[in-house]
Amino acid sequence: MRELSEQEIVRREKIDEISKYTNPYPDKYDVTNTLLEARDLSDGTKDISIAGRIVFMRKMGKLSFVRLRDLEDSIQVQLKSDVTNEDDYEFFKKLVDVGDFIGAKGEIITTQTGEKTLLAHSITFLGKALKPLPEKFHGLSDIELKYRQRYVDLIMNEESRRVFLGRSKLYAFIHKYLGENGFLEVETPILQNAVSGASAKPFYTHHNALDMDCNLRIAPETYLKQCIAAGFNRVYELAKCFRNEGMDSEHLQEFTQVEWYVAYWNFEDTIKFYKKFMQELLTEIVGTTKIEYQGNILDFGAATWKRINYCEEMEQLLGFDFLSIDEPIELKNKIVEKGLYTMEDLEEYKSLSQIIDFIYKKQIRANIIEPTIIYNYPAVMMPLTRRNDNNDKMVDMFQVVASGTELCKAYSELVDPIIQRKTFEDQLKAKSQGDEETMDLDENFLQSMEQGMPPISGLGFGIDRLVMIIFDQPSIRDVVLFPMMKEKK
Repeated sequence: MRELSEQEIVRREKIDEISKYTNPYPDKYDVTNTLLEARDLSDGTKDISIAGRIVFMRKMGKLSFVRLRDLEDSIQVQLKSDVTNEDDYEFFKKLVDVGDFIGAKGEIITTQTGEKTLLAHSITFLGKALKPLPEKFHGLSDIELKYRQRYVDLIMNEESRRVFLGRSKLYAFIHKYLGENGFLEVETPILQNAVSGASAKPFYTHHNALDMDCNLRIAPETYLKQCIAAGFNRVYELAKCFRNEGMDSEHLQEFTQVEWYVAYWNFEDTIKFYKKFMQELLTEIVGTTKIEYQGNILDFGAATWKRINYCEEMEQLLGFDFLSIDEPIELKNKIVEKGLYTMEDLEEYKSLSQIIDFIYKKQIRANIIEPTIIYNYPAVMMPLTRRNDNNDKMVDMFQVVASGTELCKAYSELVDPIIQRKTFEDQLKAKSQGDEETMDLDENFLQSMEQGMPPISGLGFGIDRLVMIIFDQPSIRDVVLFPMMKEKK
């Protein structure tokens, strides 16, 4: 057992004293108003009961003050020896510490300094904190502590409370907005037996009861499309997904994404819907469609968003017809000849899709600031996407990029089972070339396509990355309540 600090020892000793007066950990307390609600009450409102954690306390002779806090707000509580129950006041002065939980019942007043306050007639002890609160988080040495002890971070850090309250409001908005537009929410399996739905390296596990190797879901796409085939014309899921890849400021192995699918739409319909979705989302969550992210002003309220044709931009950058190349080594040689990168720079990228994606992210996406629609992607990169009617080497899809960050990815979906089988076979070829982020040949999904699918358009976006953008957070760990951290030795 770790060694206790002097303060921790004193707090533990107080437990016995508290027990003589009351249960130090009671089972309930009747609250009439939240702290946020109490702050809006008129002076003179009586019999108000509030509760929260003490984050500040000033004990004096006949007059004392505490500040109670919960996730949404805080309020001052005033205790007076001639107003507050005498036993309660003496108990408070002797045994209550910062960090403890109390309930307070009394009357709303405004102090001479203009502070909305509850004048307590009585207090109830609701929970002893055995560890003191830190004064504040500061310096790089405490960044890791912030992620490991999020419960303390949320007590002490106003910015963290703002972000995570906003994240919860974002979830509520998504459910409300999609529900109002005719979408039905479903749940699809996290344990799967085919790697499909995105280009990513999966986590694997073993199902003991079925004696079967499984992978954790990398995306819900193929199951949601099966729902469309079954008659769910508008369907969505908030899906926990898992990708066993590198970690950086925008990527964690466990993340949350939204995917929605609509029968009879194409990707142009989805562009219109997503644009309206973003504008109404930002208006509701932060009150404006113009936000700042890492020093850049992003205006999502513009009547039109800039568009970039992916294939045309890449061809102009490379100076040759990259879509006509079938072998990774040939594409690498041409890129090296162009002087963009060395063969060593390209060594870890094994397939055509990996090489193309690397060039795009470094040379094109990184330079995009304002909200921009990137469309007309190479077919080799998107095995689940509908091929363009005029050129089957391109697909009908788009991404929205802002400040160098991908916000969403959307397609006109591939619903032709013959072409889909061929693209899965191409994925197996890329896997044989060393690309570990390819999909399996998903026979169950192919059978659902063979049963017949209508035209479909779908869209996916990461919740974590969107919260980063909205609340101007530099790292994905700042918007995930409990990010995975390496164990301390």
